[in-house]
Amino acid sequence: MSPLKAGDVTPQFSLLDQDGSEIKSSDFSTKRILIYFYPRAMTPGCTVQACGLRDKMDVLKKANVEVLGISTDTPKKLACFADKELLNFTLLSDEHHKVAEKFGVWGRKSFMGKTYDGIHRISFLIDIDGKVEKVFDNFKTDNHHDIVINYLQQNTQCSVLPNQPLA
Repeated sequence: MSPLKAGDVTPQFSLLDQDGSEIKSSDFSTKRILIYFYPRAMTPGCTVQACGLRDKMDVLKKANVEVLGISTDTPKKLACFADKELLNFTLLSDEHHKVAEKFGVWGRKSFMGKTYDGIHRISFLIDIDGKVEKVFDNFKTDNHHDIVINYLQQNTQCSVLPNQPLA
């Protein structure tokens, strides 16, 4: 299965967050949502990516963007990750990878000579109508936040986003 594309309707879902509370995608119907899929909490690359988003949360909030990180980790592990890294956004547990499959980000991967099934690191910006606005699939963990913010600066008709270098 290939990932959702811009213009596709986003599948509705309900998952547990890092606190064990049920979160529904419909809870965010008045905001854009950045849904980022990542392989595993508390690993080096995933930590860099999460902390980059954490550090730019003020800019994302000004653009009316809510961030949801989704992995196959348990809510308990997500709580440890959020606490350790002081994350200021919601992490969701997709233990049985049903949502990852719906978004087309679950599949064969290769790492260090091993092949296995897992989450591909892809992010989706969802508009307020529930459609995929933009797919981010070409980034490194340390520049993911910059690529998202650059897109928002160029595609948001909102004066609250400064159009200046992201240092």
